[in-house]
Amino acid sequence: MRFGSVNYEKKGKIAILTLDEPSKLNALSAGIRQGIREGVKAAEEDDQIRVIVFTGGSGRAFCAGADISGFDFSPEATQKFMDDVLGVLAIGETCAKPVISAVNGLALGGGFELAIGSDIVIASDKAKFGVPEVDLGLLPGFAIVRLKEIVGRQKAKELSLTGEPISAEEAVRLRIATRVVPHDDLMKETMALAEKIASKPRLTVALGKAAYNRGLGGEEMAYAKAAMPFLFATEDTREGVTAFLEKRKPVFKD
Repeated sequence: MRFGSVNYEKKGKIAILTLDEPSKLNALSAGIRQGIREGVKAAEEDDQIRVIVFTGGSGRAFCAGADISGFDFSPEATQKFMDDVLGVLAIGETCAKPVISAVNGLALGGGFELAIGSDIVIASDKAKFGVPEVDLGLLPGFAIVRLKEIVGRQKAKELSLTGEPISAEEAVRLRIATRVVPHDDLMKETMALAEKIASKPRLTVALGKAAYNRGLGGEEMAYAKAAMPFLFATEDTREGVTAFLEKRKPVFKD
């Protein structure tokens, strides 16, 4: 089954959502966002499904961030874009069923944020994590309200303000991922964990997730949705995005 640009597969009590635009490194295109929303909805409505898994498949990327080709910088378009994207990135939190991200490769920008919105992150030893939005004159809209809770305020600022990627091992050390496994064992390890969770009492698991996630998605998310579009209006952001698309170094003018 396929929703948008996401393949949907049921294996027993597990729903596997595989992002499938490898030519774009599974960037968060309209098709990927549609597929995530519709795939999660299908899994939530299926009483047989107990756990949801996100992965990027066999390509080199889990998800390499936003798809900014042809981006519309108008205030109305940027506000609509942020509302849509932040809703998708937070879907692992808002979904009632446990969500595991099996990070097979690059998890950058929105891909990093999709992962940290999950309940559990398992990383291939080939995975790389990062929030490089600063190189476009932007900030990570979802990570700006979540990352500090995971790695601490200072490290969150370092990652966001330098844009430097980190290895899977460093991601585990910083508690971004729960474990790193050999690349070829990623789905085997992920499915073993998913099946273990799926074997537990449904209501207990649901209440456990809800209890740990209580308080998420309030004022801080509203702030991110309202504040981030202002950056898209700056000349430096236009230059950063244009330079990225033209594969050159940006010249920021502050």
